[in-house]
Amino acid sequence: MSQNYTGSNPSLVTEPYKELPLNNYVESVSDNSHQLDKVENNTGIRPFLPDEAAPTLSVADAIAQMLANLGVDYAFGVAGGAMASIWGALSNSTIKVLNFRHEAGAAFAASEAYFASGRPSVVFTTAGPGITNSLTGLFAARGEGAKVILLSACTSAPQRGRWAIQETSTYTLPSGGIFTPGTLFNYAITIESVAQLPQIFRRLALGLAQPGGFVAHLSIPTGVQTSLVEDIALPKLDIACFQLTASKQAIAKSVELLSAGPFAIWVGFGARDAADEIRQLAEKTGAAVMCSPRAKGIFSEDHSQFVGVTGLGGHASVLTYMEEQPPLRTLVLGTRLGEPTSFWSKTMVPKGGFVHVDIDPNVPGVAYPSAESFPIQSDIKAYVQELLQQLPDAPRSTISLPHPAHKKIETDSDIDYPVRPEVLMAAIQKIIVEGSDAIVMAECGNSFTWSTHLLRFSQANRYRVSTGVGAMGHTVTGVLGAALARNGKAVAVVGDGAMLMNNEISTAVKYKIPAIWIVLNDARYNMCHQGMKVLGLKGADATIPPTNFAMIARAMGAEAVGVVRESDIEAALEQAIASTVPFVIDVVIDPDQPAPSGARNKSLAAQGVKSNGVKNTAKQVSFPAV
Repeated sequence: MSQNYTGSNPSLVTEPYKELPLNNYVESVSDNSHQLDKVENNTGIRPFLPDEAAPTLSVADAIAQMLANLGVDYAFGVAGGAMASIWGALSNSTIKVLNFRHEAGAAFAASEAYFASGRPSVVFTTAGPGITNSLTGLFAARGEGAKVILLSACTSAPQRGRWAIQETSTYTLPSGGIFTPGTLFNYAITIESVAQLPQIFRRLALGLAQPGGFVAHLSIPTGVQTSLVEDIALPKLDIACFQLTASKQAIAKSVELLSAGPFAIWVGFGARDAADEIRQLAEKTGAAVMCSPRAKGIFSEDHSQFVGVTGLGGHASVLTYMEEQPPLRTLVLGTRLGEPTSFWSKTMVPKGGFVHVDIDPNVPGVAYPSAESFPIQSDIKAYVQELLQQLPDAPRSTISLPHPAHKKIETDSDIDYPVRPEVLMAAIQKIIVEGSDAIVMAECGNSFTWSTHLLRFSQANRYRVSTGVGAMGHTVTGVLGAALARNGKAVAVVGDGAMLMNNEISTAVKYKIPAIWIVLNDARYNMCHQGMKVLGLKGADATIPPTNFAMIARAMGAEAVGVVRESDIEAALEQAIASTVPFVIDVVIDPDQPAPSGARNKSLAAQGVKSNGVKNTAKQVSFPAV
């Protein structure tokens, strides 16, 4: 996947291997992001005692042990009869198993656990609806570039086509794309024989070691799960670590192009492991820096060379810079430049075009096919390190760059109810962003645009949004995976619609996960409501009956507080941060405050969504589109 990983890229070349008994094989798959630590001695290797008889294992036990040895710490899912043996094997392994209330939420949590820890995670489901319920979350995992393995049950061969309970076979589900590799799964297979396990282990190990995301699916028939493993050995995989680096010719051409005149740096999520190098490059060259919504904080938003966030919820200061102080070229680092990042605005295309770096060679030139683009396939960190060695220092510029405008919020004792979203964001900035080390995650919709536009981060990996799939429910459930994997606070800024759709408060209570939900409660799907109004379209109903989320949360065993006045916000946030249990803050916000999402509505209009001719005169405050 593009823009989704910039860590080390382990070599796919393996050394000759020994065959080791399944329950005693050596843990040797690693990369620079972590070392596997599921060990039974101080050497980092599970001991192999050839004089001992290897215990007999079931396929389910072998798979659980195999995943633990691949570095999996957590498995998220919903149980069922068809996968009872797999569920039991996972529960009795060193992997921590979390039983969720919905499979999509489990998949979202697994994805965010990966981003918080750098370690692969597992999703488990039963047959039939268990699999199909998980697909949206797995679709998001693939789009975000996570490393996630789905374990699902399917109907055993003798029962296929006979209307088994929740039958899962080619009689009931399409095989292509679900049980085979394709656009959803990088690797997918149905395990019909114990003899397949060594090959499957190798495929998973190599897939997890490669750069970018890796989403796999192992479908295990119910009858096969209990088959005994005898005389089956798995390979010892010694996979050397390496980085995908650009050629000397590509570096030389980059230096030539970027030295020809002033250039800007456009930072994407794929550059998240290169924050220090990008700062050094900017300061060495004087380049202006902008970032995608997912890349907030990789380059400090407080830095004098930061001109703003692009795309959905972004800043008009970026367009001011591109129009008034246009660079000759833009160095793009780890972003697809898709609609959520650029809205394909022609203003973002500099005269000399792009130098576009990504680990996926299919990315450069796609978003802006008519623009000049010099493509480079490389790990971002390695590429920028080379540039730092080759590019000359630029004379310090005396030109003042534009910066995102931070409008002063009027404080009026007569304006206290309902809560203005911008007042809420200012309090989150003070108490959560600046006053804690919590990860902040924003749900799609107006929660996304308010958070992206108004919150400011000076560190990488503290802000998470999904821009590819943008599924409702991603953050309200993914926050559990983030908090669990980092063993600390994670805060979800979400809408009432998403909170009603698929939250996992009950799961957080069960496992004592210190997640925090801040609910923007306006009794509407308000991005839809406001968007229809801006587009001049009438008649569609986007309202929701008013809901007391604090009451619901307390009924589930969490702590919660309802906020209806601006004067109570900071105290509620401080209470939540101090709490050691799941916490919900239900904030009644002003539904009529226009969110900074005008560019999305302009982009829809440009794509053919027709208005009824009613002119909207509201001033747009975000990154414009067309």
